[in-house]
Amino acid sequence: MKFNSAKNMFKRILLGLFVTSAFACQVDPRVSVLVEGSPNLKPDVQQGIIVKNVLKLIEDYHYKKVVLNDSLSSEIFDSYLKKLDPGRNYFLKSDIDDFEKYRYFFDDDFRSGDLSVPYYIFNVYQKRYNESVQFALSQVNNPFDFNVKDTLIYNREKLPWFTSKTESNTLWTKRVKYDLLNLKITGTDEAKNVETIKKRYENLLTQASKTNNQDVFQILMSAFTESIDPHTNYFVPARAQEFNEGLARTFEGIGARLQLDNEVVKVVEIIPGGPAFKANNLHANDRIVGVAQGKDGEFVDVIGWRIDATVSKIKGPKGTIVRLKIIPAGKELSSAPQIIEITRDKIVLEEQSAKKVIKTITQAGKTYKIGIIQIPAFYADWNAYQAGDPNYKSTTRDVHLLLDTLKNNKVDAVIIDLRSNGGGSLQEAVSLTGLFIKTGPVVQVRDTRNNVDIQMDRNNTIEWSGPLGVIVDRFSASASEIFSGAIQDYGRGIIMGTQTYGKGTVQQQVDVSKLLSPVEKLQIAEGDKNENINISANAPQFGQINLTISKFYRISGSSTQHKGVIPDVSFPMVYPADKYGESSQRSALPWDTINPCSYTTFSDISPIKKQLVVAHDKRMNSSTEYKNLLDDIAQIKKGDTEGSVSLNEAQLKKERDEQEAKALAKTNQHRAATGLPPLKKGETDTKHKDDFDFTQNECLKIMADYIRLKQ
Repeated sequence: MKFNSAKNMFKRILLGLFVTSAFACQVDPRVSVLVEGSPNLKPDVQQGIIVKNVLKLIEDYHYKKVVLNDSLSSEIFDSYLKKLDPGRNYFLKSDIDDFEKYRYFFDDDFRSGDLSVPYYIFNVYQKRYNESVQFALSQVNNPFDFNVKDTLIYNREKLPWFTSKTESNTLWTKRVKYDLLNLKITGTDEAKNVETIKKRYENLLTQASKTNNQDVFQILMSAFTESIDPHTNYFVPARAQEFNEGLARTFEGIGARLQLDNEVVKVVEIIPGGPAFKANNLHANDRIVGVAQGKDGEFVDVIGWRIDATVSKIKGPKGTIVRLKIIPAGKELSSAPQIIEITRDKIVLEEQSAKKVIKTITQAGKTYKIGIIQIPAFYADWNAYQAGDPNYKSTTRDVHLLLDTLKNNKVDAVIIDLRSNGGGSLQEAVSLTGLFIKTGPVVQVRDTRNNVDIQMDRNNTIEWSGPLGVIVDRFSASASEIFSGAIQDYGRGIIMGTQTYGKGTVQQQVDVSKLLSPVEKLQIAEGDKNENINISANAPQFGQINLTISKFYRISGSSTQHKGVIPDVSFPMVYPADKYGESSQRSALPWDTINPCSYTTFSDISPIKKQLVVAHDKRMNSSTEYKNLLDDIAQIKKGDTEGSVSLNEAQLKKERDEQEAKALAKTNQHRAATGLPPLKKGETDTKHKDDFDFTQNECLKIMADYIRLKQ
């Protein structure tokens, strides 16, 4: 008998299962157990086949050379429970005790494609969720005394599981009380508050009822892959399409942002330049009640549908026609719908692409003009590139054009703002670096066999040779760290901000359909498929896995894994490293080094760096904005440790008023420093919001010092 089979049988014996004879069928109660009060979702044939193939891919090709065993099964078990109920607001201790016997089943069950255990756990979760929300709904009309001293513990992550329904109900009663109190202190009508909260909980139940087995599979696979490492991810078809569109910054459809509003899909925004914008027959706040394909397709009523199911019907290949039944904005839902026709096209998400702004700053009696290029991600439309589209979308192409504009405006320096840039395309990080250096290595990539590939910039042209700065923060990751690390190693510019995320791994996108055999595809075709799942024509049919296959290293030989990039001029870290970043992830790969590359630095700016730090520190010591930033950081830390809120109206209102007054005072301090009039309570000023970016403003001063010192 094979070891895995023997181990699997031993586990079932522990559960009290047995075989009555050599020819008897083993009955597994996990498959047949129905959870009362739950939709009792079940895995389908394709999910069992997919998990087996993903497991094999990970064991054969993952950088860690991992083997799924009992130890990893335990990690997946804990991760799955945490993903379902991270705040411990739904499960009871008795549920957790019941699940405990399955802790070491995940490895063997994944190998056999048996997903009955995680689906059973989810069905119990769904039951508890519905019970909790239904109980909360039953409490909405109760009279509450907001004058007594009481508190709601909203962060239960480290607290024990509920020992009884009574304990759970006590928390949910307090939650309803807080929701009502939260509205009451704003001065709104109490009867209206009750109706608002009632609709809120009814909507939660409605949305929960639309959960399908793809949702469960996504949660389960995320628990599985993230137990291997934080950046190996499986995406079901719809999520895979979203990921790929985000990486390309393009998609094919009608060009409208949609959201669900009381069971009806509402248009939130028409994307400028898109098909709906050009057709001018669909507008913000219109509601979509039916969708038909082509000029003669039959309409499908989409009222009550999930938002992603409706979107998949509306999206489609460039050049195809979709017809929509709409209720125009301002008309009753009972009004006769209008029918409109839109030809789908390719939409470029310009607002999520690189952008520029030019700022002027006066320092030491001189005025400097500085161009800031904000890059939200390292994106590239590889499908368009491979199809030979000369205007394909990419970060490097966009930044190249922006640099040309900045040079025409005769800026004195350029800042690349990579804050909150989580990365993206490795190739784009290399080619973007090439805009600022002549030629040379940019990053080293080591695979599972310890082979090192040096990614080079081979373009002799430097698009910007003047003073350069890069702003990073804790959420600058991956490709952002490749770029900023290379700029730092070459001495090409000044890195400003906080320590970066520390993601030093490389993922390859794998279409799961390429892993399946013809026999498996036939099994899926003949098996039960969930008819409620809508898959767009552009989505990978069986999903996609982003598999960690290598690590990248700076040309100096240091990995950015865990440690990230340390700025030349540092700012206080708003988000602590023990909670945010690679170093906070249990399954993250370790930091290490390899041999450095041979490269020639752009210039030696070490002496200038020291002077920049001295000047920066001097400004910080006398800066009100800096002190406010430190105060904000202290408040964030305090909020992380508290985890509770008062249910006493007078106390809560006092705390809110003090917080608002403090925030307004800080805002008016900033406004006074820039010559703007103070705001009154309740007033906002969106026009000048970018003027109060403390980090950016200080980085402009650092760059002014840098220009002066280099001259």
